[in-house]
Amino acid sequence: SLPERYIVSKCHELVASVTEDIEKYQLGAAGSKVYEFLWDQYADWYIEISKTRLYESVGGDSEEEARAARRVLVYVLDTSLRLLHPYMPYVTEQLWHHLPRAPATDERAAHALMLADWPQLDDETPLVTSDEAVHRFQCFQALTRSIRNARAEYNVEPGKRISAVIVAKGELLEALEAEAKSLVALAKLDPDQVTFYEAGSDEAKAATAEESVQLVVQDGVEAYLPLSGLIDPEKERQRLEKQSEKLAKEIQKLSGRLQSKGFVDKAP
Repeated sequence: SLPERYIVSKCHELVASVTEDIEKYQLGAAGSKVYEFLWDQYADWYIEISKTRLYESVGGDSEEEARAARRVLVYVLDTSLRLLHPYMPYVTEQLWHHLPRAPATDERAAHALMLADWPQLDDETPLVTSDEAVHRFQCFQALTRSIRNARAEYNVEPGKRISAVIVAKGELLEALEAEAKSLVALAKLDPDQVTFYEAGSDEAKAATAEESVQLVVQDGVEAYLPLSGLIDPEKERQRLEKQSEKLAKEIQKLSGRLQSKGFVDKAP
């Protein structure tokens, strides 16, 4: 599925980049790339999405998806530990021994990370990547960030589930809809109030007619968050009144300074 293809593609891109940096003795750059990948891609995104495959409480209901997620989690972590081993030999060796791995053979040593193969041994045969998967998942990431930013802007309570209408085109719409449960988990949406429509369709026009916050994610992808579920009108009115009072006091204070002869004389 899309997240698995994405994280494996990014992992393989990392292997190629780190291998090239180490061969050029750019060790600092190579180490930073592994660090950023583990935090920004593996931990922040894929581990969180994998929970929707592994746990029933957040949507996991397919044993096939769960097995695939486990394999990808182990594969990416194993590869990352191999890349990190030159920098952190003792820690990575200890962690690696907790991972499932193939038994040793005459051609492959499995009893120690320091004897394990480097992820990419042949520069002429790069590891497989999918530009299409990367592009589509980056759209998913942008959509998730847009909804999160809107929640923060409107001070939506962290635990509150909100509704959303997602409008996109063609295969991109299909890819986003296939990851609906991941979007629900990461953006804190109400699973019963998330709908997907083809851009330009009558259904999309009808669904977006309600007063909503429009989020333009990218060309051809938009999200609509109904205001009725996003804010409490009474609380929002009180918040705006307090903000207005605060600004009025600040304006009065600054006006008083400007009317002060001593303040004006000292101004450059």
